[in-house]
Amino acid sequence: MKKVSILIPCYNEEENVEKICEAVVGQMEALRDYDYEVVFIDNCSQDKTRPILREICKSNEKVKAIFNVKNFGQFNSPYYGLCQTTGDCAICMCADFQDPVELIPVFLKYWEEGYHIVCGVKTSSKENRFMYALRTLYYKMIKAFSSVDQIEHFTGFGLYDRAFLDILRSLNDPTPFIRGIVAELGGKRKEVPYEQPLRRAGKTHNNFYTLFDAAMLSVTSYTKIGMRVAEFLGMGFAIINLIIGLIYLVLKLIYWDRFIAGQAPLIIVTSLMCSIIFAFLGFLGEYIAAINVRIMHRPLVIEEERINF
Repeated sequence: MKKVSILIPCYNEEENVEKICEAVVGQMEALRDYDYEVVFIDNCSQDKTRPILREICKSNEKVKAIFNVKNFGQFNSPYYGLCQTTGDCAICMCADFQDPVELIPVFLKYWEEGYHIVCGVKTSSKENRFMYALRTLYYKMIKAFSSVDQIEHFTGFGLYDRAFLDILRSLNDPTPFIRGIVAELGGKRKEVPYEQPLRRAGKTHNNFYTLFDAAMLSVTSYTKIGMRVAEFLGMGFAIINLIIGLIYLVLKLIYWDRFIAGQAPLIIVTSLMCSIIFAFLGFLGEYIAAINVRIMHRPLVIEEERINF
């Protein structure tokens, strides 16, 4: 009998973990041809999530839990959790019901047909329309400039075959970006469209910083756009400044006794150039920071406790 692992990362989801577990167990119990495990990985929740998970694990030995000693971020914890699963495949989904549990049988159907990865892809969302449009723009930008064919509106919700999970375990990457890894290293893939529902309860823990961090991780991992734009702009402004300098020199030589140039153009050009330089120094810093984290090679997470393993 094949075994299916359901990984559910969580952080401060006291209102959702019990309900999502019931929903997932209900789906798997209805699929008689599969054994299963449900693995929660908690990223150091500050509410009642952990006590609730302990009670769930006591009542069902097929439910397991990993508790991190601190919050290791929205990418490290799920990636680490996937590497701890023991099934023939693993399905990763959020605890807030924005990843529909009804798609579990659909994912398994395509897996049985020979697909190594089955991705849930959002075609629409009941979240804020402005945020959805902003995400669409972001995905299209990354896809356009990446050397890898990125998957639009793929958040990590999907099924991963054991062969791909073995690849994840072998990468040993301290800053993994699962969406990019799927696009770059994943095998035969099927994309399943769905409409993203609203959160069942609680509030999202994403903010400007976490969203910006995710965007920079994808940019520095899979594109060279920042450095290329800096190069082209630098060369372009160098040529413009050279032309302006030559024109100024010619006018000065011809009309040396009458030519008077104000300071305003010089100040404007200097300020513009400084702004551009500082902006791209920041961009360069993002790449260097990403390299620095990889060189230090610290562990993805540190566990505090695991239950039912």
